[in-house]
This record gives sequence, C-alpha cells and structure tokens, in this order.
Amino acid sequence: MKLIVVSNRVTVPSRTTQAAGGLAVALNGVLASRRGMWFGWSGKIGPEQEEATLSEHGGVTYALCDLSEEDYAEYYSGFANRALWPLLHYRLDLTEFARKDLNGYRRVNGYFADLLLPHIAPDDVIWIHDYHLIPLAEALRARGVTNRIGYFQHIPWPSVDVFLALPNHAEIANALTACDLVGFQTRRDAANFGDYLLSEANAVTGDNVHYTVGRNSVRVGVYPVGIERSAYARAAARAASGRFLRDVEESLSGRPMLLGVDRLDYSKGLTQRLDAFERLLETHPEHLDNVTFLQITPRSRADIPEYAEMQRALGETAGRINGLYGKASWTPIRYINRTHTRAELAGLYRLAKVGVVTPLRDGMNLVAKEFVAAQNPADPGVLVLSRFAGAATVLKGALLVNPYDLDGTAKALDQALKMPLDERIARWTTMWKGVGETDISHWGGQFLGELESTDRDEPITLTTTVGAAPAASDPLAAGVPPIVAQDVRTPI
Repeated sequence: MKLIVVSNRVTVPSRTTQAAGGLAVALNGVLASRRGMWFGWSGKIGPEQEEATLSEHGGVTYALCDLSEEDYAEYYSGFANRALWPLLHYRLDLTEFARKDLNGYRRVNGYFADLLLPHIAPDDVIWIHDYHLIPLAEALRARGVTNRIGYFQHIPWPSVDVFLALPNHAEIANALTACDLVGFQTRRDAANFGDYLLSEANAVTGDNVHYTVGRNSVRVGVYPVGIERSAYARAAARAASGRFLRDVEESLSGRPMLLGVDRLDYSKGLTQRLDAFERLLETHPEHLDNVTFLQITPRSRADIPEYAEMQRALGETAGRINGLYGKASWTPIRYINRTHTRAELAGLYRLAKVGVVTPLRDGMNLVAKEFVAAQNPADPGVLVLSRFAGAATVLKGALLVNPYDLDGTAKALDQALKMPLDERIARWTTMWKGVGETDISHWGGQFLGELESTDRDEPITLTTTVGAAPAASDPLAAGVPPIVAQDVRTPI
C-alpha cells in the first residue's frame, strides 16, 4: 500500500531549490515512510501528455504533467483563481464566472485523473489537496477507482448564502461527496460545508460528522495545519545572530519594528493594514519618528489584472503615507516586493516588536504561527491577528482585530507597542502552547489515520432530516468544545 498525494503544483526537491515549507516537509515525510507518490502540475506550459513524467527523490516518486496554454488560462487563471478563490474568501465583488473556464476546470481534473489512474494500486490511499482539485475524486470514481480518497481544503469554505452565488454550486460541492473524508482548517469551515449539504444537497446526518448524499457517504473533519514549532524556533535563534539581521537592526536606529509578511493577494487585507498604520500615526503622534513598519509582499499571479492593480495601489498608499509623515532621517513604511529566505524571515519575526497578520479572510495563516515560534521567550513580540484568520482559533494570546475597523486595529497596534514585558510573556506562552498542539509533524498522520479508519460501507443512524435549520448543525452555536490536535475524532 502506498500513499498518493495530489496537489495542483508539485516541485521536485533539488539542491538548487529553496528549502521547502513546513507543509511540504510534512507531506514528503509521510510519503517517504509509505513509498508514496506526489502527483500534480509541473508548473510548465506544454502539450497534453499521455502519461505523467516520473522521477525519484528521497524515497518519493514525483509524477508531473504539463498544462496547455488553454488549460492554464481556463483551469488555473480562470475558474480556480478568478471564480473559486475570491468566492471562497467571501469576495463576491471580485468573483468572475465563465462557462468556458468551468469546462476547462472539469477538463483538467479529468486529465489529471487519466494520468493518475495507471499508478493506482487496489490498496493505495489517495489524498487530494485544495480547491483546484475539488472534482478530482468524482472523476476518479467515474473511472472505477474504489480506493479510499481524502480531500483537504486549505482555504476557507464560505457560508451557504455566499456559496450559492456560484453558478453550478451543486456540481462543485457535491463532487466532494465522492471522497471518504473531507478535512477543513476550522470548525466554522466544516460547519459551513455541512450546512450546505443539509440545506441544498438533500443530505442527512446523525452527528454532523457523517453525511449521506444520495448514494455517497462522506465524513467531515477538522485538522488545523501547523508548523514545525521547535525546528522553526531554532532557525530563528540562529538567524538572529546573522549578518542580515544585524544590518536590519542597525538600520532601525533603535526604533521598534512592526512586521507584515504576506503574498500579494486581496484576501490579505494589505490596503486596510497600511491605512490602519496611518491611523495609528494620526491618533497616536508619540509614535511619529519612533516606529518602523516593514511590509514584505512578494508578487504573485502577475498575469491576473486584479493583482497588478493591487500592487500599484499598495505602492501608491505606502508612498503617500511616507510622503505625508516621513522625514529625511525616518521612513515610516518599508514596502518590499522581493522574496526572502525562510531563515531571513525567521530572523525578522524574532526581531519584530509586533507581528501584524490581518487578512480579511484566511484558512489558517502560518505566518502567525511562525511569528510566535520565532520569538525570544525572554522578550517576545506581540501578535496582532485578524479574527477572520483560522489561526485565531488556535492563538488565544494574540490581540484579535477586525481588519475592516481601522480605528480598532490602530488601537491594537498602539497597545502592542506599549505592552509591558510580563503581559507579553504571558500572551506568548499561551500562543506557544497553541502552536505546539497543532504541530505539523502530527497533522498528516492524524488526517490519514482518520481516513483509513473510515468504513465506506459503515451503516449510519440518520436522525437529522433534510431541511434542518443550518444553525442546528453549527458547533459554534451548539457550544461544542474546541477540537484539539490530539483528538481529531471529536465531532465537529
């Protein structure tokens, strides 16, 4: 038996590639222990292939395929990133629907299924990742695959009323019921999906965990993604003494640093964040010439017009604020578009007085967890965190903010900058424990253990009828205690 991981993009490790993130490390570790295969897009544009290109590295088989120009435009740039991505992040104003893109999305998932099929043995376990590949399990079932199939949603799943705005919403959501297990980052995301099945897909359930939809039975679980806490803490401590960090610290001239690190994306709340920092300078003039805000935002999806416009707008906002408040000897905002290594970022997290993680909506947000892990326990920084990030369910010591509330966020930034040491240590200690409870080293095993223990033919006692009020299946409303990493079988 082997594990087959499927994701949109796969990069084969090599000596020239930058060290992988914690999620890739965890998946590679699980794959290596099971003689596994990782299948997905190579990142290259080329003709359609009749079979995947195979390579071996570190005990893992990598199976890659190219996408045609048409596939890339319709499946990736089109339906995945101009329809699903904004909608799943509650941005209906940015959601674009085109039937040809939906057709391309279906076509590429079928293409992946065709190329994967020859590599599936009868006892293999298949683990599909994220919104690009929602129809893949259904496509595999249509080709006769009866193996256990799990799916994990790394980004949010919206409330029913938002998801209904998606044309063909039933086709998309029902495709996931071809899986044996569907995992989410938070209880709210899992409850949203369950509510959709109950109210729109004629599902029945007895426990808000097992759902029957037509002839399909699917289990829904919650598995918060984490980081390698101890390893990241060691990396940050090493980076703190390096030349890069010494140069950055010297350039601050003793000023405390606020730090934001985000991929360029409208879900990250970057414009609102800069506006909140400006509000801080307006309402708390004692911080003028006394703090520096470093925002690192590497470019992404440069071929999508909305992202190019966002980069322009952010640059203009940072320039306006610097022009209004800056001096020859002080620049309030340092806005950087280049990437940094994991070691450099770990050192910057440790140096920062305040970590600013304020997405408008995020599945989890590992930057928040990395910031916590990187801190000096004797003199930790403060995390200002959006309540709409999945990490807010884990990091109880953070200062939670509504990123749409500029005054409230500015107040939290001021509180963080002025927070006494004993409170900073107490808050950090709570968050350090939270990061440990969701350590990435256990995440893969927890999900796969649940998947492998799920009986596809298990009889289900059905007590909840179709049309039940969505609120009744919401564990947040029902007062269900939080799920911790050690007990992923707790009902959602």
